[in-house]
Formats: sequence, structure tokens, C-alpha cells
Amino acid sequence: MTDPVLRLENIVKTFPGVRALDGVSFSVMPGEVHALMGENGAGKSTSMKVLGGIYQPDSGDIFMGEKKVTMSGPLEAKSMGIVFIHQELSLAEELSVAENIYLGELPRKSFGRVDWARLADQTNAILKKLNVSFDAKTRVGDLSIANQQMVEIARALTVDAKAVIFDEPTASLTDAEKVVLFDVIADLKADGVGIIYISHRMEEIFKITDRISILRDGQYQGTVVTADTNEEAVTQMMIGRALDLSRNATHHDLGDVALEVRGLSCGKLYQDVSFEVRRGEVVGFYGLIGAGRTEIAETLFGLRDPSSGQILLDGQEVRLHSPADAIARGISLVPEDRKGQGLILGMSCRDNMTLPQVDTLKAGPFVAERAEIDIFDQYRARLDIRTPSWKTQAGNLSGGNQQKIVIGKWLSMQPKVLIVDEPTRGIDVGSKSEIHKLLRELAAQGYAVMIISSEMPEVLHVSDRIVAMYSGRIMRTFTSDEVTEDNLIQAISGIKSGQAA
Repeated sequence: MTDPVLRLENIVKTFPGVRALDGVSFSVMPGEVHALMGENGAGKSTSMKVLGGIYQPDSGDIFMGEKKVTMSGPLEAKSMGIVFIHQELSLAEELSVAENIYLGELPRKSFGRVDWARLADQTNAILKKLNVSFDAKTRVGDLSIANQQMVEIARALTVDAKAVIFDEPTASLTDAEKVVLFDVIADLKADGVGIIYISHRMEEIFKITDRISILRDGQYQGTVVTADTNEEAVTQMMIGRALDLSRNATHHDLGDVALEVRGLSCGKLYQDVSFEVRRGEVVGFYGLIGAGRTEIAETLFGLRDPSSGQILLDGQEVRLHSPADAIARGISLVPEDRKGQGLILGMSCRDNMTLPQVDTLKAGPFVAERAEIDIFDQYRARLDIRTPSWKTQAGNLSGGNQQKIVIGKWLSMQPKVLIVDEPTRGIDVGSKSEIHKLLRELAAQGYAVMIISSEMPEVLHVSDRIVAMYSGRIMRTFTSDEVTEDNLIQAISGIKSGQAA
């Protein structure tokens, strides 16, 4: 039999107060796409950091083929043919695409001069494979997040890779870009490269992977052949319980209208938008990228000034010129970009959680630390935030736990209207289920909740009503009883009710 291109055997890694990895073992074969799955905090990222030499294991071994190896750092891992495509971008925005792709390995001419012509040719040849619209000389800071992710992926094609690790590679990609990525993975697979694919998106796992290894609480749970299993079985291994995947059905009385929007427009971003959200109701907004969903949320939070229309809270028209105006009136926004807009990564979990209300948590001239800790502890338990301590910097948490900090921050403000933009992006299935349950519980307690999501199962599962948007306009509003996948897809594609598809 062919030897695995890569094998981890009984890896143990301990941090103060946390046993992050406890005997993790799995192998990757040449030409195999091998999924690594688990809840946030299960040990996926730690395993990859051990593999990349960022962390040294306390015990256990790493093998490449039959040879036991020691990774002293990322450069050594790369020299052995291990390439990482990180979820969190690690690019130098002021440099060109070419300089980022070949950073530290720029082609040289005599006397150490950079061979700019060869650099451009090599880069453009790689970019052609990815079918992107930019070239080698483009400044990375001028690219969209999705295109910056494609630059990260391009790095994997510059070396003779034996194993490539993709960590949530499609989190920022459009559907068209996903197709290109999957073609790249198929080419790598055909060349005999072993691929580790980390993702929370089950549809991707079952589409492109050959085997799945599952971690839970730092422990290896087993490896299954993708074709021989299903989503329910994998989820059970990941979280140790079954999930409620049923459609939402409202079992509580709806209250008065908390938020009403009449004929709201904002230039070319969206036009003549009207809707209402009642107390006790979850209203989901669904549409393609550019439909105007996030821009509406930003307007309601005072980040954008509308060009026309009205916003009413409890029947009274309000003018929201800043987030401070919105917060003061009981509107909270969990933003789509948790790192850029939701967190201060260098601050502690506690300080991030209590930041919007720090002025009210006073003991004389000082901040009441005990009150802050109590708030953090409450939402840490409620949202199952996995962190060794409230003192941990938010930037050191996994993406899913960072998102929970942002949600907890706004829930602690007890808002009248809670707007949640992509609430479970980058969050594992178990945590998704908990957040969905929490949002429904908040509605049952009388909150008015708006959900913006790019995931159809999410809006179907959580929402009492669904607002379908296309090109800045509301096409149709569905109740949970009347919505189907077909009529929802037609609506977000610009097909009006009764019009032939």
C-alpha cells in the first residue's frame, strides 16, 4: 500500500489550564482530500499549528511518508512541502500581489537584484489558473476580501507541495470563485498532493472530500469514508448529540410592531424598502451578494444616512445619525465582519463584552471590574464561549468563539431590536444550533430580531418571516408556512410571484 503523505500519531499539546490536544492521530494519503472537522475549540487549529511548527507538541510524532520529522517553524514545514491556506488573511496590503505570493522567495538576478519581469510572469501564470480578474502588479490592499483570499490560495501553487491545508477557504468566496477553488483542489489531487480541508460547511465536505476525521474536545473521535456516512452521523461524532434541523414554527404570540421601515432608500444601494418587525418575531433577510441586506442593517444602526424614507421605533419616527443614536434607542447590530467591526482583538474577552456599556459600570471614578466579570461569566455560560479566562485576548480565540463574544456583547445591552448579520459565519454546526436556539428564545422573550444570512437552511430554520431581496429591492415576503426553497430562490433571482422561471 502507498504510505500516507502525512501522519500525526498521538499528538498531545497542553496550555495553561487547557489540554488542547489529547492523543490526536490521523493520516492523509497522496491524492486524497481529507476533511478535519470538529466544533470550535475541538483542536483543529491547534493540530494544524503543531503540523506547521508554530507549536511544538508535548508528545507524539509527525511522519511524512515513513520518515519521522520535527517542524521547528513554518519555513521548515514549507521546505518539506506543507503549505497552509489560512482562514484569516496574512497579507501585506501595501505590497503587490506578486510580492505577497513570493514573499521571502523573490526571484533574483545578479548582485541580489529582484528579477521583476520573471516575478510578474510567474505570478500571472498562477493567476491565470485561478481565473481571477487582477494581475501581478495589483496592490493587495485594493482587492476585495474574496480576491485577497484567492491570493492566499495562489501561494499554494508556487511550491512543489506534498500536503496543502485549506482552513475555511470559502468563507469569503462567491459561488463562482468556489468553483475555481474546487477545480484547483481537483488538480492538486490529480497530482498526488494530500489535502487537509477544514470547513464547517457540510455541503462542501460531502462534495469534495474522500475521508473525514473528527475531533471533539481535543480528542480524536475517528475517521470515516465520506461516501459511507451522512451529515447526521458526522454531527453526532462532532458534538455527541443530535441536532434539531426542523423548520421554524412560531409557538408564541407576537407583540406590537417594534421596528417599521417605510419606503427607505439609500442611493443605488437599495430602493423603496418597507417592512416591519414585531416583538417576539424573527424576520430573516435573504438574497445574493449585493442585494442590499447589509446596507439596510447599517442604515438602521446609524452607519449610513438614507436618501429617503422613514424609520419608526414603537410607532415614533426616529433619525439615526450614528451608532450611538441607535444604541441609545435600543437597536443593536452584530456586524458581518467580526474582526474589523465587532471586536478589538488586542483587548480581553471581558473588555470586549462590556465595551458598549462601560460608562454605566462604575464604582466611583473607576470601572466596576466585578460587574464586568459577572456580565462576561453570564454570557460565557449562555453561549458556551470556550476560553481559558476572561483575561484572554479576543484575537487568540477561534473564529466561532470570537463571534460569540460579539453576540454576547449586544445581548448584554438588552436591546429592543437585535440585528444579526451572518450570525453563524465560521461557526461549527453545534454552536450554530445553540445560537439558532438562542435567537428563537430571545424572540419568545419579546425581542424583535432581524437575521441577515447567506445560508438558506439558516433563514428557513430560524425565521418566522423571510424577506427576499434582489438588486436592492424587496421582491417578496414569505411566512414560514408558505415559503419553499423553490419560491425563495426565484424571488432572490429577481423572478416575481407568478412569473415563469
